[in-house]
Amino acid sequence: MGLIIRIDVDRPYGRHPTIRHFLSRVSSDFYFPRVAALGFLSELKLMLRWLNEKGSRAYVFFRRCTLPSSSVLDLVNEGQHEIGLHLENSRSLNAFLREKRILEKFVGRKILAISKHGSGTERFGLRHYAPYEPEKYVRWAQMSSMRLFLGNLQDPSIPGMQREGQLYIFHSAFWLELPWRDIKHFTIDWLLEHAMYQDIVLLVHPENVLADSKLTSDFKMIVNRLESRII
Repeated sequence: MGLIIRIDVDRPYGRHPTIRHFLSRVSSDFYFPRVAALGFLSELKLMLRWLNEKGSRAYVFFRRCTLPSSSVLDLVNEGQHEIGLHLENSRSLNAFLREKRILEKFVGRKILAISKHGSGTERFGLRHYAPYEPEKYVRWAQMSSMRLFLGNLQDPSIPGMQREGQLYIFHSAFWLELPWRDIKHFTIDWLLEHAMYQDIVLLVHPENVLADSKLTSDFKMIVNRLESRII
């Protein structure tokens, strides 16, 4: 039992300043090269360095527009983190399989974990299919012999489950960022206590966490206090 760190890599160039937000949108909807000097995945790199220093392992979920550079892959490999698919086009099984193949070919490894980009309320980009249909993703994950599905519900007290001895399913997560967390009931102290005796998924987006000094401090403290694990 312990902390399961889920990093959703949504924006290739982050949110701030405005030019980086613009480059993230262009990359998502069309194409823009991965340029380190312009801050490509710079927040993710910093977060991975922190985790590597502490020996904490995480699941890192990539979209098509955030496919990792060689320097990011080096940090992933150094920390023995797992790479997952942050599913964007979930219109059909074929669309899912295509995104999975693209990521597997790019990173050179089999992808065993999946999360969904967006929770059904907004459409994020031209390729994004907004509806959130978790049972469909669970079925596809089983068909593809995947090992882990991490869902987007916001009640971290919901326990995970194991289906047919192979696929682990966590429908909910402790969202570090606001406003997706009920801060009255699910405080940082709640996480520190409950992750000592049960699996809790900690969901973070690097560009959001690093833009807020309080969230950055909370993330570092959580990593220092709790052991993370890979299923």
